[in-house]
Amino acid sequence: MTDDRRDARPRSRDDRGRATESERDPRADRGGDDPGGPGDQSIPTDRRSPVGAPVIRGDESVAGTRARDAVQFDPDDPDSLAEAAETVREFAAGAIDDDHLDMLRGAAACAALVRGEGSYKAAAERAGGDATVSFIRKWARVHDLPRSVRRQVALGNIAPTAAKHIARVAGEARLLLAWATLDGDLTVREVRNVASAVNDGVPINRALTDHGTTLGRLELTLPPGIYRDLRQQASLEGIHPDEIVADALDEYLE
Repeated sequence: MTDDRRDARPRSRDDRGRATESERDPRADRGGDDPGGPGDQSIPTDRRSPVGAPVIRGDESVAGTRARDAVQFDPDDPDSLAEAAETVREFAAGAIDDDHLDMLRGAAACAALVRGEGSYKAAAERAGGDATVSFIRKWARVHDLPRSVRRQVALGNIAPTAAKHIARVAGEARLLLAWATLDGDLTVREVRNVASAVNDGVPINRALTDHGTTLGRLELTLPPGIYRDLRQQASLEGIHPDEIVADALDEYLE
């Protein structure tokens, strides 16, 4: 079921994102400072919880028994910051298992180290080893993704490497790319290419179309009774079922 027909209807949110190169000032990547750029300001497109806190990694509904071992990196605590630096060094060297939760831990360490040291350059110098400014910046941005997206990364539905490219996009386009990654079954390479196109000024819907994905297309399975009534009502009104579903969800999600 799709909402392809909604393009002609008034929209309250922009389809464009903004590039987020912020090596000079890591505060530009800080969750909660930017309400999400153009579009619906009530929808978080950045992290809102404290940097380094294991909000997702410590959630038993996501991480199971591993939640109790989730590490918190406090950028204001010297010992915790030292642990973050060591974790980043190991992460950059490939010593951390190729596991979505472990990679989120590495991302949290990157973000906490940047916050504690005050810049990407200082964080890279503190971590040492193979930890570069580029490496730390990319993974710190993953930590700064909104909770809804980080949850899908933790569950393994979005690859951490794909999340790196989603995090390159700002504003509402970031969320749209995340959900299109799920519903369009995009590969990491496709996510990377779409993110690059959006940052070059291509609207997110067109960038996705160019890679064979329709923005807003979502397959739904309905209870038989609701399916019957939906089809019947759409037929009587002479409209597509998408329009009824879109209107109902618009009211529900207000």
